[in-house]
Amino acid sequence: MLDNIQEENIENNQIIDVEKKNRKLMNRVLVVGFIVIFSVASFWFGLQRGKNESLKAEKTVMPLENTLIINRDRKIETLDFALFWKVWDVLKEKYVDSSKLDAQKLFYGAIKGMLAATGDPYTNFFDPEENKKFNEDITGSFEGIGAEIGIKGGVLTVIAPLEGTPAEKAGLRAGDKIVKIGDKNTADLTIDGAVDLLHGKKGTEVKMTIFREGEQDTQEITIIRDVINVKSVKFEEKEGEIAYIKISRFGETTFKEFGEALTQTKNNNSKGIIVDLRNDPGGYLETAVEIGSKMLPKGNIVVMEEDRNGKRNNLLAKGGDELSEIKTVVLINEGSASASEILAGALRENRDNVTLVGKKSYGKGSVQELVKLTQGTSMKVTIAHWLTPKGNQINEKGIDPDVKIEFTNDDYNNNKDPQLDKALEIVKE
Repeated sequence: MLDNIQEENIENNQIIDVEKKNRKLMNRVLVVGFIVIFSVASFWFGLQRGKNESLKAEKTVMPLENTLIINRDRKIETLDFALFWKVWDVLKEKYVDSSKLDAQKLFYGAIKGMLAATGDPYTNFFDPEENKKFNEDITGSFEGIGAEIGIKGGVLTVIAPLEGTPAEKAGLRAGDKIVKIGDKNTADLTIDGAVDLLHGKKGTEVKMTIFREGEQDTQEITIIRDVINVKSVKFEEKEGEIAYIKISRFGETTFKEFGEALTQTKNNNSKGIIVDLRNDPGGYLETAVEIGSKMLPKGNIVVMEEDRNGKRNNLLAKGGDELSEIKTVVLINEGSASASEILAGALRENRDNVTLVGKKSYGKGSVQELVKLTQGTSMKVTIAHWLTPKGNQINEKGIDPDVKIEFTNDDYNNNKDPQLDKALEIVKE
């Protein structure tokens, strides 16, 4: 799952250097699709504090009768935990299948319930298994369908299919509403629950029932899972000496790959640039700032962070600008989220020679920090909102293009790209 996911969940390369991974995962990231959350029960705050000891994770079921509870008597000012313990005891004493209950799962579930109660789908807890999957997702080595998903308007939605993945090849598109995964109705399914259903071994299939805007009926799409490992930057030289740079995600190696595309742009003496951020669900905030630094004069604001107290922190272009003098068109659509929205907003609000073309972006404007916890767990917590350089809030609003161009089903079926065509027209003017 993401926007982080720090993140904003939300964002498509998945190859990392091990040493850099350990450092980056402690930084703030913006993540969309990788961010997952469960609504399970109530919350358990007392167990996180007090003594340094905690329940040990068990691979086998942990019977309630044989489980030693620590930190049970810890008092937290005016918050009375008697109700929580009452529920725990009633479950233990009266639940018909109490012998099958796993205290460790109840423990993790309570933590997830606490975070779910924030109402923020990007603040979430990863148990050991989920934490492992998340690390695989963010580094780019996992087996699944290759699509970022999120919840929009209360509905499980495809943020973006990653380029070249089974999801894209099967015809899944940004904005598709996911009605079912297999036989599982998604109405009450969390992002994390959906991710678990979509992940699976290479060669296995998963069926999705989706509803697409502009159509009257749902349709079923069958996708064969594969190893997902997508390069995040693609370069092409278009007719008329126009550099086309497609960024599919803001990952660990994206800045390096962007540097290679930049070298090709300069070597070809390109007269214009098209930066394609369509279906880019985001990724690392730092990567967006680094790429922005190559396209903006030093000292320009790339993005503002606004914390819980309303204090704003400006993240500035670091220097190394080589592209700001070249006419640029940025392509965005409903699959452009998080870090890709940061870059699009920064370029438009800092430069007079930038035009945004396409459709309104996703609207993921929050910043998450990854916190490593004990027992092989971790959590993501939203620590700030981000704003464009001129202070515009895009969370749940998105960024409107300067030139709106639709991309219809007929265009898709006939391999036409009117958005790219318009970008080429504008950059050549």
